[in-house]
Amino acid sequence: MTISKALIASLLVSLLVLQLVQADVENSNKKRGYGSKIDCGSACIARCRLSSRPNLCHRACGTCCARCNCVPPGTYGNYDKCECYATLTTHGGRRKCP
Repeated sequence: MTISKALIASLLVSLLVLQLVQADVENSNKKRGYGSKIDCGSACIARCRLSSRPNLCHRACGTCCARCNCVPPGTYGNYDKCECYATLTTHGGRRKCP
């Protein structure tokens, strides 16, 4: 009887600790911006506004934005502002994101 009470108590304490750790991870992710989604449509419109092939640019930008949750500022370059966006490549090894 004593062993079962101790087992139940330790199980409850471990569940409480796990819950606290999960809440702390979620809070730290929200502070870093991982929790909030950006508006990919308007970000890609701004990114592709000077493109010679706007439909292709919007499609590629939308895919990259959905995966990375960021779009670099400006119409070209600035890949250092969004590392995930810069690392996505096509099967041929070229940059996927405009």
